[in-house]
Amino acid sequence: MRSLGIVFIAFAPIASAQPPNMQAISQALGVPCDYCHAPENALKREIAGAMIAMTRDINMRIHEATAIEATAVTCVTCHRGVAIPRPLGDILTQTMKDKGVTAAIDQYRDLRGKFYGRQAYDFGEDTLITLGRQFAQSRPSDSIALLQLNLEFYPRSASTYAEIAFAYTRKLDDASAIANLEKALEIEPNNGIIRGQLEQLKSYHRAR
Repeated sequence: MRSLGIVFIAFAPIASAQPPNMQAISQALGVPCDYCHAPENALKREIAGAMIAMTRDINMRIHEATAIEATAVTCVTCHRGVAIPRPLGDILTQTMKDKGVTAAIDQYRDLRGKFYGRQAYDFGEDTLITLGRQFAQSRPSDSIALLQLNLEFYPRSASTYAEIAFAYTRKLDDASAIANLEKALEIEPNNGIIRGQLEQLKSYHRAR
């Protein structure tokens, strides 16, 4: 019994040994422990080890380079609850190219439902505006669908209406473009850029 007690004391620390910040790492990536620690996930464990070493090195360099107390870099600094952090615009762009606009819209809704308010992705007004602008020339109908999605969450976005108008001009639908610019001006009546675009389009529309 005495020897068993010694064995227990010797092995107890090993049985509970794990990095003290393991829970924080799991929360930062939004994954359970077996995301890395399952037997088939050796590569993920290797990557995680490299990332931990990287953050440790960054913090050491910051500490050595500055005399003032600096905020430490941790997993959540980049991951913010996402296992593989990528800008939302990049994720949606890839989905647009691979699966089309309907899949991208569904993905946006899904990610917004899961992550809104958690700082994982930028669900601000400009994300879908930028994405819509990116596809306006080559895929104007898809651009309009994305921008109309943006209006569901930002119904007073004059910029969104203006980008929808531009996409309609790529479809040679001046009437719809004018209607959307007029909606934008209702929201921002003093926006000189939008007013100029509207006047120019009306003049061109009459001249044709």
